Amino acid sequence: MTSPRSTLTSTPEWQKLTACRESLKNTPMRALFADDPARATRYFINGAGLSLDFSKNRLTDDVFEALMALARRCKLEERRAALLGGDKVNVTENRPALHTALRNPEAGSLAVDGVDVIAEVNTTLKRMDAFVQEVLSQSRRGYTGKAFTDVVSIGIGGSFLGPKLVTEALQPYRKASLRCHYVANIDGTEICETLAKVNPETTLFLVQSKSFGTRETLENSKVAREWFIERSGNTQAVASHFIAVTANKSAAQAFGIDPENVFPMWDWVGGRYSLWSAIGLPVALTIGMDNFRALLAGAHAMDTHFRDTPLEENLPVVMAMLGIWYNNFWDAETHAILPYDHYLRSLPDHLQQLDMESSGKQVSQQGESLDYQTGPVIWGGVGANGQHAYHQLIHQGTRLIPADFIIPLQTHNPVATHHADLFANCLAQSRAMMAGKTLEEAKAELAASGESEADIERLAPHKVIPGNQPNNILMMEKVTPASVGALIALYEHRTFVQGVIWDIDSFDQWGVELGKKLGQDILPRLLESSAEGKASDSATDNLISLFRASNRR
Repeated sequence: MTSPRSTLTSTPEWQKLTACRESLKNTPMRALFADDPARATRYFINGAGLSLDFSKNRLTDDVFEALMALARRCKLEERRAALLGGDKVNVTENRPALHTALRNPEAGSLAVDGVDVIAEVNTTLKRMDAFVQEVLSQSRRGYTGKAFTDVVSIGIGGSFLGPKLVTEALQPYRKASLRCHYVANIDGTEICETLAKVNPETTLFLVQSKSFGTRETLENSKVAREWFIERSGNTQAVASHFIAVTANKSAAQAFGIDPENVFPMWDWVGGRYSLWSAIGLPVALTIGMDNFRALLAGAHAMDTHFRDTPLEENLPVVMAMLGIWYNNFWDAETHAILPYDHYLRSLPDHLQQLDMESSGKQVSQQGESLDYQTGPVIWGGVGANGQHAYHQLIHQGTRLIPADFIIPLQTHNPVATHHADLFANCLAQSRAMMAGKTLEEAKAELAASGESEADIERLAPHKVIPGNQPNNILMMEKVTPASVGALIALYEHRTFVQGVIWDIDSFDQWGVELGKKLGQDILPRLLESSAEGKASDSATDNLISLFRASNRR
């Protein structure tokens, strides 16, 4: 690693933003609203079926212009073209990152190393169409002739989080004939609990692993196969009950999967961006290929918006640059994702991997140590539950925590006034984070409730809410396949834009690879007393001894 890199922080645009931060540090957002009656409409943009209200930010026109100038200084428009054009933007692995090609099947052609990836995408989509139709029409059945009732998808990381999110998000579009289950954790409890719910005669297993060697996925798949053979007494039926999505076709065949039941993965698609590929089979089986294609179309609409819209009106760009503003100029260390829709409850989990695996980097693309912060901690949960838990920290804690509120204007389940209540909660939390409550307001509130002067002086400081917590409200008409596709693609591009500003490789994950390697080194010592080698620290050695003693090895 070379010496710290200071090129970015010494640019005029960075210095301008530093000055803007200094001038704004004592200005409450209340004052910005009071001084600008048109603020709510000026800081409001649309694209691909989504709308963004970003008026509740520590933002002025000068700041906004400086953020866009920084984006142009970092050659965002050129880098965006390189991403969408198939250039090798994953520099450490010398690969393109063409997840956008997966949701643009109507494109003419796009070559990677002499291969037309659009043709491969279309071929795979046609195979998915045929497979899903066979399962849903019940022409493809289990080994005893019974129709499939359950799908167990076995994968981890991007092969799990994205499909699980979308399956939950699009539950109103579920085909009644199939139930979908996900297994990711190497903790044996998850696979055991899942298998206890299904019948081998009517269960289809999807093994989702690019390498067909990811340990968690492979071990869970072996357990599922052994369970299936034990209960069916039919080893040959593995070929018809197990499907693989992998780049390692030979390993899938060795596992017992029919080559016709192996769907491809490609090096030019990273795991956390693979939802749009055959990794999305559990989604397609759950909601049907027509809705899966609508999901792709929504994502493609966001790709088009990202590609064609000026930076100042571009949803991913605006959200990304606001994130840069707080992360790098206001020292915000986290970012909260707050979906106010039960169907979107797993969105924070998916975005954790997308953002933190992409932006958890400390060197530039040239391998130079950085002298500024990169990705924040992404966290959150479904509203309004969080209001009775961690929102307290946002309102009265000492940390700056920017937040994204995400909510549909309409619900799939119009029960009594529930959706109006939910929307009111969302708006109220957003306003409370922005406006807060002053000491004078707290005293007036206590006085109106009849408190004594002494109690007013004692209690008022505890009721002060500083406010000035920046937040966005991101809306769609309704949670649909298209709007969910656009929403996920929005955050993908937001993550890419921030990577451009920080000059990092958003598409590798070498820290993840280190953990895998160390696990492979430790595992034999846990299982075999004769295994050679020592861990590199005494703590690990001691814990291995405790495990072996407890498990009598």
